[in-house]
Amino acid sequence: MSDTSLRVVWVYPDLLSTYGDQGNVLVVERRARQRGLDVQRLDVRSDQPIPTSGDIYLIGGGEDRPQRLAAERLLRDGGLNRAVDNGAIVFAVCAGYQIMGHEFVNDLGERSAGLGLLDVVSSRGEAERCVGDVLGEADDQLRLPELTGFENHQGITHLGPGVRPLARVRLGNGNGTGDGTEGAWRDTVFGTYLHGPVLARNPQIADLLIKLSLDVNALPPTDDTWYEALRQERIAAATQPA
Repeated sequence: MSDTSLRVVWVYPDLLSTYGDQGNVLVVERRARQRGLDVQRLDVRSDQPIPTSGDIYLIGGGEDRPQRLAAERLLRDGGLNRAVDNGAIVFAVCAGYQIMGHEFVNDLGERSAGLGLLDVVSSRGEAERCVGDVLGEADDQLRLPELTGFENHQGITHLGPGVRPLARVRLGNGNGTGDGTEGAWRDTVFGTYLHGPVLARNPQIADLLIKLSLDVNALPPTDDTWYEALRQERIAAATQPA
């Protein structure tokens, strides 16, 4: 890509776009434009082919049946895997996160194949749903501040040796395995259970995606007053005594 343009692809908004996850696309767009980048956004519905020339691909959460349909269509299409092979960045949330792994349990109670872009396997927990605020310390390699988000899932995601946790939770459940991990990442592919939308609560993640796409170590500073106010509000609300 050129150093002044960014191609952002919102994958299957007709199937995977719950809990305001479309806000992640808006945050990436805005923060890129604040740095003088020309953003080309493409919303790709589930009956359309996935382009392989995008720079950042964003995928949201969804209910169980739409998740199964999305995984089946992404597997048949193959475009997202080819895009990653070309160096594209992927950021997936909740149901989208599970699809990035090797397999997950679908709405029929069967194991569905994922895309294998992350070395994770997801199942369905027997306990109550994981619902509520999450606070977590991001992986040191990502150089991000404390992460804040909202989880609403019954999934349990086990990480394999080919990935690192996105964060270690100090509040909330995250991957649901009891080991304190939340999300997973490898190279240019990221997955998380956090809604919020998570990039509005943590704009530094959006900046990380942009930096990876541009292959730069830093971006010009921008006014983070609104974002930081939201972050601190949500962190304070999460840590207030019940």
